[in-house]
Amino acid sequence: MAPDCIFCKIAAKEVASDIVYESDQVVAFPDINPQAPVHLLVIPKKHIANIGEIGSEDQDLLYQIGEAVKKLAEQYQLEDGYRLVTNCGTAAGQTVNHLHFHLLGGRNLTWPPG
Repeated sequence: MAPDCIFCKIAAKEVASDIVYESDQVVAFPDINPQAPVHLLVIPKKHIANIGEIGSEDQDLLYQIGEAVKKLAEQYQLEDGYRLVTNCGTAAGQTVNHLHFHLLGGRNLTWPPG
């Protein structure tokens, strides 16, 4: 856990959030600035700054994130499709330096984004 990381604090339940999914390695909660009817953040409990910091020891963690996304897509009835996005670095729009995936759905999403 990184002591100043808001997502670490949410994962540790030191900061209140509406957690909609939790496993031993992953939590998910609504984004505070939703860009779609469904906009969830899926994060590892382990502090990893961004996708570029993933190591070989994190293979199971990535699988667990994928499983969380599948379960959430089913729970939120996103059978027509959804988008999964992660930003890496400030130039890409990453504002919290903790690996997180935006799960967006519930409307037609356009391309290109941003």
